[in-house]
Amino acid sequence: MKRMGDLIVLELEATLMGGPMVIHPVAIVMPDGTLTLVDTGIPGMTDAIDAELKAAGHSLADVKQVIVTHHDLDHIGSLEAVVAATGAEVLALEAEVPYIDGRERSQKMPSEEQVQAMLVDPNLNPAMRAMITRPPVKVPVTRVLHDGDELPGGIRVVATPGHTVGHLSVYLTGSKTLITGDAMTSEGGTLNGPNERATPDMAGALQSVKKLSGLDVQTVLTYHGGLVTENADAQLKALANI
Repeated sequence: MKRMGDLIVLELEATLMGGPMVIHPVAIVMPDGTLTLVDTGIPGMTDAIDAELKAAGHSLADVKQVIVTHHDLDHIGSLEAVVAATGAEVLALEAEVPYIDGRERSQKMPSEEQVQAMLVDPNLNPAMRAMITRPPVKVPVTRVLHDGDELPGGIRVVATPGHTVGHLSVYLTGSKTLITGDAMTSEGGTLNGPNERATPDMAGALQSVKKLSGLDVQTVLTYHGGLVTENADAQLKALANI
């Protein structure tokens, strides 16, 4: 866990597609002392989230709303459990809502016919088998967001489609912090573009990077890679011009 003013950056160890990594949901301390959680990690992470929040002097019980950047499982896996434990509101961009509440099949999930064909393959990777047979997360969205919405606490919603059709990023106007979800990635403090293998619409995703480069940014937080603090604004603008 890292604490930067009103921002609590969670560092959660996860296994994704058979490999270990650290993912970075974030909690924003609101003016009334409650928390807004941005994304919830993979399934089974509520205890780990609670432990990270307690290390920062808060707890899961303080979470009153969850902003979902997009519906990939590593971002909404523990959403249902977090909502059950806290009664928090769920906020998401309008285009992403049907994928979060289960009305639409995940944008990146193979078709049912493809799934059946994959399941009879004896060489199917166990991690892939687990992913395609897992019941989908279905959580009602209680507040629909739109590009440019301003929420209490200086939270601005920025639509950044490409990685998914309804992907959003969060810009904190007070600290000039950009929370990118998967609109970008980073490694060792170096900002990178979106993961091409996991981004169906790379052209749209790159346009979203250009859009984000128009913001006045001091700090960038990517879900995969963590904090980018050194020359973050310059790095973002350089990335947008590639």
